[in-house]
Amino acid sequence: MTSATMHVLSGLTALIIEPHAGMRASIHGMLSQGGLTKIEYAVSSGTAIRPLRHKTFDLVICEYDLGEGQDGQQLLEDLRFNKLLPHSTIFIMVTAERTRDKVVSAAELALNDYILKPFTADTLIDRITRAIERRNALQMIRQLVDDGNLSGAIEACSVGMEQAPRYASDFMRLRAELHMTLGELAEAETLYGELYTRRALAWARLGQAITLHQQGRFAEAEVMLQALVEEKPQFLEAYDWLAKAQEELERVEQAQRTLEAAVARSPHAVQRLRRLGRIALEAGDVQAAHQAFQQVVNRARFSEFREPEDHVHLVETAIVQGEIQLVNSVIRDLSKTLAHAAKTPVCRALSMAMLHRHNGEEQETVDALQTAVVASREPIALSIDARVMLAKKCLQSGLEQGAVEVMTTVAGNTPGGAATARTMRLFHEAGREDLATRVARDSKNHVSDLVSAGAEKARLGDYRGAVDLMSEAATRLPNNPQVVFNAAVAVLKCLDNIGWDDELGNRARDYVTSARRLDPRNPRLSLLGSMYRELLQKYAISRSDRYGSPTGF
Repeated sequence: MTSATMHVLSGLTALIIEPHAGMRASIHGMLSQGGLTKIEYAVSSGTAIRPLRHKTFDLVICEYDLGEGQDGQQLLEDLRFNKLLPHSTIFIMVTAERTRDKVVSAAELALNDYILKPFTADTLIDRITRAIERRNALQMIRQLVDDGNLSGAIEACSVGMEQAPRYASDFMRLRAELHMTLGELAEAETLYGELYTRRALAWARLGQAITLHQQGRFAEAEVMLQALVEEKPQFLEAYDWLAKAQEELERVEQAQRTLEAAVARSPHAVQRLRRLGRIALEAGDVQAAHQAFQQVVNRARFSEFREPEDHVHLVETAIVQGEIQLVNSVIRDLSKTLAHAAKTPVCRALSMAMLHRHNGEEQETVDALQTAVVASREPIALSIDARVMLAKKCLQSGLEQGAVEVMTTVAGNTPGGAATARTMRLFHEAGREDLATRVARDSKNHVSDLVSAGAEKARLGDYRGAVDLMSEAATRLPNNPQVVFNAAVAVLKCLDNIGWDDELGNRARDYVTSARRLDPRNPRLSLLGSMYRELLQKYAISRSDRYGSPTGF
């Protein structure tokens, strides 16, 4: 092992997630040979979450088979989905598992490497060194992104290609992603097309299709993605985007078949199983939805991030399937093991309402639905699907006001496009066009009132009050670009007037990220970037790369 290698690795921090003491000691010894001394341990997915919540590691080495509870792939999916693992962290899975579907499932979650046992210290250190060198080559770009200087990051990508040509594809990919973040979709489409023409890279073709999708060219995206999954059947992210395009084109049965094909190849990804269940329900295939949600609940039962809404969907499908014993069991599990979750009150009430309705208990059904409607008023980030389900059940029981209240939030959270049409369909199907009109009007007024109230608080100097109000609004309406944009402005103005606060700084960054994702062509987005950069300069803040992705700001 060369001194140059040890120099690259010295000073790095590492977390070893391994249940067996002997293997932990072995990996520790290998890392020590490479010059790593700052090493921590976790023996399960549960014990790994705490250190990953509170600090950033340069390297995570994780065993696939973690024994009782989650496996390494499920842990990694949770970490990615909940943004606990920045892309700057090198994540390597080690395992004796050679089953194809498990290897595919783990690999699709953007692993830096996947090492089969047994392996030597030289093999491990070589893989780590290569990953660190690549990360370091891209670090300048990530720092510019972290500072909100996206235009500068695009220019730096061109410089990086000249200085480190071995990573030319990585720089081109980052540049394309930055153009997408800025809403410059034509530029991104061109770059991805050039990359695919040069090297026939599957991810370049996928990027090109995503730009088509974001331009609303769903039919073109579908054609490109269909060809991609036929050419590269193991490239599972392409299936996800193909299903999205098919859903936008209102071909939900095809979207279901697409996701089923992906699940057949990679059956351990909980997020995809959850989406399959939702699509199958929309397609009217209750049996397939039931099977999907059963798998989701079973696979997620050891997760630190269990989702109460999964139980609601399982209750819904189990009732249709006549599995009432399972319904009672799921509701007990929801009440007992997820009592701490903010969504549990509304999810339990909605589940009980469905059970009471099945049993013919009309008053108990109404009482439970009213409880659910009240609970849904809390800022709990209840999904659109769950709210639509609640509104539908309210309509079925004659609770028109409850349905209107819930759907007003839904309409405010799906401004325009096919999503709005789908969520409002339940009023049209019920023959209540009057309620649909009322919801559209009330939703528009509600959003306008929220934004005006936040601006008024800021005008009067109540910057904290403006942040609290707009943050709650953004939690309720996370997909409304107007609300999220104004939440970002409120936080940035608060920081400018009361001083720097790390929590608020991170919140501002998250809101700007969401605003760019929701409305990348909004010309006012440059204002947010400028405000953020000026605050960093004003308070001399040097921001570490928390998320590590150019789409992060």
